[in-house]
Amino acid sequence: MAPTDFKNVVRRFAVLQAERVEAYKLFEEGHEHYKQLVHEITKAFCGFSKEVLEIKEQLHQDFDRPDLSEHIDKLQIKEKEKLELMIKTYCSSKHPNEKTFCFSPSFSIIKNTAALSEILQDFKYDSDEPE
Repeated sequence: MAPTDFKNVVRRFAVLQAERVEAYKLFEEGHEHYKQLVHEITKAFCGFSKEVLEIKEQLHQDFDRPDLSEHIDKLQIKEKEKLELMIKTYCSSKHPNEKTFCFSPSFSIIKNTAALSEILQDFKYDSDEPE
């Protein structure tokens, strides 16, 4: 083996190691963005739930519509289930050809979304005032 071959191999190793260090930096940056995104989404969902529960109380107490309040109870349960399913699906699925996480809708999410649509349809029907 010639000395230049040895130097080339050593240089290549140094380049690969530097690229690896950069890849770790990107991974860490991505993880920080991911944590920030999760924080923002969690905050948004908490806000949605809080306001929906206030509306539920208002419908029940101020407008004497326990039927609509009940629809909201059902909706909140299904929304919680959907969020849990989304998290499980996202965290457990991987693209078959890559080592990165991806989202693929599962039958449970589709079924849950259909149930949400049905509850919302019932709410809309029950909340329509006769003309």
